[in-house]
Amino acid sequence: MSKRNIGSNFDDFLREEGIFAEVEAGAIKKVVASMIEQAMTESHVSKSEMARRMATSRTQLDRLLDPRNPSVTLVTIAKAARAAGKKMSVSFEDLSPPKAA
Repeated sequence: MSKRNIGSNFDDFLREEGIFAEVEAGAIKKVVASMIEQAMTESHVSKSEMARRMATSRTQLDRLLDPRNPSVTLVTIAKAARAAGKKMSVSFEDLSPPKAA
């Protein structure tokens, strides 16, 4: 007896529940926070020094690094990247494969 997947995938489930965009944004925020923390570690930059370089408070930096806090702007992420000696880039990918001619 072979096992087959029955039903939709997890993305479809999230869409059906109407929470796909929210869950996806939360996952992206978690990845961004992790990338900033990793860059800080690689650069040997403390939170206090990072906040100073970003011209912000340590509390604001903690909010940026908190994956549960959705309030973050691209400007703030770009500032954090620069403060850690990195450059931010954004890309978009096609959702579906290209159509055959």
